[in-house]
Amino acid sequence: MIFGDVLYESEDRVATITLNRPERFNAISETMPDDIGTAFDHANNDDAVHVVVLTGAGRGFCGGYDLNVYAEEPGTNPAIQDMPWDSMVDYKFMSRCTQQFMSIWRCHKPVIARVHADAVAGGSDIALCSDIIVMNEDARIGYPPSRVWGCPTTAMWVYRLGAEMAKQMLFTGDLTSGKRAEQIGLVFQSVPMERLDEIVNQLADRIKEVPKNQLMMMKMMVNQAYENMGLASTQAIATLFDGMARHSPEGVRFKERAEQVGFKQAISERDSGHPIPGSKR
Repeated sequence: MIFGDVLYESEDRVATITLNRPERFNAISETMPDDIGTAFDHANNDDAVHVVVLTGAGRGFCGGYDLNVYAEEPGTNPAIQDMPWDSMVDYKFMSRCTQQFMSIWRCHKPVIARVHADAVAGGSDIALCSDIIVMNEDARIGYPPSRVWGCPTTAMWVYRLGAEMAKQMLFTGDLTSGKRAEQIGLVFQSVPMERLDEIVNQLADRIKEVPKNQLMMMKMMVNQAYENMGLASTQAIATLFDGMARHSPEGVRFKERAEQVGFKQAISERDSGHPIPGSKR
């Protein structure tokens, strides 16, 4: 089945949900969050499914929000308003995206993320909402917009890594390899690409043997521990900060540079360590 930018298939108690914009490294379109929510709602209600594998088509897992649309195209869009901006308009859009990503977390079936290639920015938000991540050791994961123009709205970095390591990742915006991601506890396992499907399939096969009600109880119990830590309120402030980051003086200048020179050059300038041209940073 096809749900917009997402593919859904099911066989032998395992559903596979695939982000499907390979020509854009599965960059997040305006509709993809809703498509993800629809696909996971379908898996939730598919009585034949015990476990879900989440992956991406083509050469990337997910490259984050589509900056061709959100940053490079002139003018406003759902993530960018003229100044002065209305934080609640921004929050309404971004919280919807966050909650659709969290359909992965809330899904009653265990979700294994098969990260074969880079999971960057909003793509890391999607991957980190999964229950178990198996990653190509040479793929990269990180949140570069923490340097300028973003805040990870799902806040999963801190819940997976703890305070100090989450701060190191978000203060730098650096990408880290699958191998290091396993070492620091961000992902369950990293393996060579040629073994990725083997390991994911072994894990899915082992989990699918367990009754659905047992799996649901185990997932709800673990998730509730994080809910009790204030996950929802942390996500609310992270989503508000994400809008602030895009409408700060530096964020506005980043958008202007993306319109002038293209988002790839604007990202290069943002991550160079030098001030964004024309900003006070």
